[in-house]
Amino acid sequence: MLYRTLGDSGLRVSTVSLGSWLTIGNVVGQDATDALVGRALDLGINLLDTADVYNRGEGERALAGALRGRRRQNLVLASKCYFPMSDDVNDRGLSRKHIHESVDQSLARLGTDYLDLYQCHRPDPDVPLRETVMAMDDLIRRGKVLYWGVSEWPADRIVEAVQLARANGWHAPISNQPKYNLFDRGIE
Repeated sequence: MLYRTLGDSGLRVSTVSLGSWLTIGNVVGQDATDALVGRALDLGINLLDTADVYNRGEGERALAGALRGRRRQNLVLASKCYFPMSDDVNDRGLSRKHIHESVDQSLARLGTDYLDLYQCHRPDPDVPLRETVMAMDDLIRRGKVLYWGVSEWPADRIVEAVQLARANGWHAPISNQPKYNLFDRGIE
């Protein structure tokens, strides 16, 4: 397996990752999830990507089940927040409140005390970017997250987030996860 440094960090990730959007905790059962994750790890994949919204948290729970007994140090666990998890008006988006509550719930479902990478699943036009960047920096300072990134953000919004972080001495995002996989290669 080939490994690369992720963004402007020292974090080394496999060039192929295992995502759980349409499968883990949804289409396949726990036995198949265990086999899938085990095979991925055996092949050297170390980046495991999920999100709180994937099957309303079941993706994270199933991934946690497949990782029981594995050395946490060998894994790069990534999750995301943004989409609604309930009918509660504050259980969505990138407000400080939702980010902090969402990461705690993801950590509990994944059975870990920190995430290697936590990503803002979409940009949130209803929350000041300053609030979001400050909240992500706070998660890093509190040890709940090692790095943060974004998913499917436009380039100008990423630049704005990086500039805001640097101007305030906060941790900047190190990654963007666009929709890009073996089947959808539209960004090429």
